[in-house]
Amino acid sequence: MLSGLRHLSGRRALLAALGLGALAALALPPLHAVPVLLLAVPGLLALLDGAGSWKRAGMLGFAWGMGHHIVGLYWISHALLTDPWRWGWLVPVAVPGLALPLALYVAAVAVVAWRAPPGWRRWLALAGAWTLAEMLRGVLFTGFSWNLMGSVWAFHPLPLQGAALVGTFGLSLATVLLAGLPALERRAVAAGAGVLLLAAGAGAWRLNQPLPAAPGVNLLLVQGNIQQEAKWREDQRWPIFRRYLDLTRDGVARAPAGVPLAVIWPETASPFLLPNDPDARRYAAESLPPGGVLLAGSVRADWGADGRPERVFNSLSAVGPGGTLLGFYDKTHLVPFGEYMPLRGLIPIRVVQGGLDFSSGPGAVAMTVPGLPAFSPLICYEVIFPGAVVPASRPAWLLNITNDAWFGWSAGPFQHLAAARLRAVEEGLPLARAAQTGVSAVIDAHGAVAARIGLGETGSVLAPLPGALPPTPYSRFGAWIAGVLAAAALAGAMPLRANGSTQRIIFWNSRKS
Repeated sequence: MLSGLRHLSGRRALLAALGLGALAALALPPLHAVPVLLLAVPGLLALLDGAGSWKRAGMLGFAWGMGHHIVGLYWISHALLTDPWRWGWLVPVAVPGLALPLALYVAAVAVVAWRAPPGWRRWLALAGAWTLAEMLRGVLFTGFSWNLMGSVWAFHPLPLQGAALVGTFGLSLATVLLAGLPALERRAVAAGAGVLLLAAGAGAWRLNQPLPAAPGVNLLLVQGNIQQEAKWREDQRWPIFRRYLDLTRDGVARAPAGVPLAVIWPETASPFLLPNDPDARRYAAESLPPGGVLLAGSVRADWGADGRPERVFNSLSAVGPGGTLLGFYDKTHLVPFGEYMPLRGLIPIRVVQGGLDFSSGPGAVAMTVPGLPAFSPLICYEVIFPGAVVPASRPAWLLNITNDAWFGWSAGPFQHLAAARLRAVEEGLPLARAAQTGVSAVIDAHGAVAARIGLGETGSVLAPLPGALPPTPYSRFGAWIAGVLAAAALAGAMPLRANGSTQRIIFWNSRKS
C-alpha cells in the first residue's frame, strides 16, 4: 500500500493525504484508536517520497492537516448551534476556518521532512519538525495547544507517565517516531515494539510508587448540567442558582464532619456576579458547612461612575462563612471569538455574547484560601497549555473550572479532560476539574481519575484531595527537554552534504531495501 501511495499524483495524492489526516484524528480522545497512526503517518511519508518539489510536499502536508483538524475539531460547530438562527450559517465555515491555519503548520512540517533524504532521515525529520511545530502552535497568535499528538495516550495513566519527564511534547515526538516505523525496515518495527515495552515497564514502576499522604481536605465537585441555551436567560437565573445551592446541600450532607471542605462550582456557574453581589454570596454561603469554602465560577465587573460595567472578567470567586469574599482570580488566557473579538473593526460580525469583550487577568497565581492548600486556578482552556499552568510559587494542586456545555455530547469535553490529565502528570500535582455539563473529575498526580461525574449528568461527587508529588523533571525544565530532543532529531536527519547526487543514491538504496 505504501508503495502505491508513493506513485499517486495530482488530486488523488491530495485526497489520499486528506483521508490519512482524517484517519489519524481517530487516535485522539475519546476514541484513542492509536493503531490507525501506523497507517496515517507512514502514508504521509510515502506521499512525501513521491512529491517532486517542496511546493508539492507542502500541499500534501496541508491536505493531511486539513483532514486531521477538521475531524479532530468538528465539535466546535456545536457552539454555533446553541443559537442556530443567528449563527447556524457559520457551521460549514467555522471548522474549516479553524483547521486552515492549523494545517499550515503541518504543511511546514511536510516541507521540512521532504528536504531530508527519504528513508530513516525523512522519518526523523518528520518527527522532529512535528514536535517543534506543536510547540510553536502553543504560543503563536495567542496559542492553540489543542489535540497535541501526545494526547492520544490519555486513555490510561500507564502510557502517560513519560509526560513527567518530557511533557506532552515529548510524548508527541515519541508517538510520531513510533507511528512512522512501518515506513522503515522490519527491524525498526521490532525495535519500536521493544521501546514500547520498556516505556510500559517504566510507567508501571512509576504507578506503583505510592503517592504522598493526602493533605486532609475534601473536595465536593458540583455539576449542574445547565444547557448553554438556557444559561443566560433572565427567567432562568434563580432556577439555575437554586439548582447549584440544592446540589451543594445534598453533597455537604454526605461530607464527614471535622474535615475541611472545598465546594467547587464550574466556570460561570453562578448567574449572579458573586464578587459584586453580597446577597448572592450570602445565599451561597448558607449551603456551606462550618468552615467550608466555595470556589465558584462567576463573571466579575468593574463598574464605572455611570453605574455601567467598564470591564468584565471571567473569574473564580472564593466565598467563605457569611458570604465573605476571600479572593478571586481573573482568567488570563482568553478564547478568541469566544471571549473577545480579535481584529475588532475588521471582522463584520460579533460572535461574543454581550456588549463587552472580556478583559484579561494579570496571570497565573498560587491562590491561598484559609483552610485549603495553595492552588493554581485555571479557567476553561487555560489548562490545555503545557508548562503554563503553574506560577513561580509552586501550589499543592490545580483547579480547572470550565463550561463545556458549549460543545454538547461530542469529542470536545473528552479532549479537554485528556489535556487536564496530562497537566497533572507533567506537574506531579493533583487536579480537580468542575465542568458545567461534564466531565467533572478529581485526578491524582499520576493522572488516574479518582472520582468522576459523567458527561450530561447532574449531581455532585465527594473525594479527598490527593497528595502532590515532588517537582517532576518537566516541572523543573519545562519544554526544554522535548525541544532539545526534537531539534536533535531534526539535525540528525539532515546530512552534512545533501547535494543532489547523494540524495539520489540514498533514495535508490532506500527503494532497493
